Amino acid sequence: MTELMAWLTSLPEALLYGAIIAAAFLENVFPPLPADTVIALGAFVAARGNGTEWGVWLATMVGNVGGAMLMYGLGHRYGLPWMMRRFPAMVSPSAADRFAERFQTQGLFAVMASRFLPGVRALVPPMAGALGIGAVRAAIAMTLASGVWYGIVCVLAFRAGANADQLLARIGEQQRLLAIGAGVLAMMVVAIVAWRMRSSRAGGGPHQ
Repeated sequence: MTELMAWLTSLPEALLYGAIIAAAFLENVFPPLPADTVIALGAFVAARGNGTEWGVWLATMVGNVGGAMLMYGLGHRYGLPWMMRRFPAMVSPSAADRFAERFQTQGLFAVMASRFLPGVRALVPPMAGALGIGAVRAAIAMTLASGVWYGIVCVLAFRAGANADQLLARIGEQQRLLAIGAGVLAMMVVAIVAWRMRSSRAGGGPHQ
């Protein structure tokens, strides 16, 4: 992390924003990339120079949503077979079925909530494309999720003290809390949908 911080600090402001855009873009294409770390440290450096919260947030959104929609387009063009080759350890036929069921029952909420889940969020854009979620609807859901998450990252970075390690620890804690909250909300939505389906079937039964 020391080397990364030194490199970011050495960049002129324009290139610093460029590095943030690139990291936000590439996290969708190469999920192992520690984009949150790069963006958080970039925001940390910007906060101690002439950068602004809005500038860092907008740069991050441009890169992140752009990368997400690129992967959405690839998923839409090549479908689930390509997904299974691209992510063989994560997209099995059963996993694809679970995604399809979740997207069908929860709609845009499933797309948005899944983007808060570490280890899953990189799969959401191409899976949404492969499963035929509309491009505009998917873009809105992913933009909302990214806007909330990276808004939190920027606020924490610009409000942090001088310790970057503490900043990264706080961001990790916030990500866990958001993931838990998204999971709880998803379960509530599933329960409501199931209850409505049961009520509809009961109401549509034969009358005496």
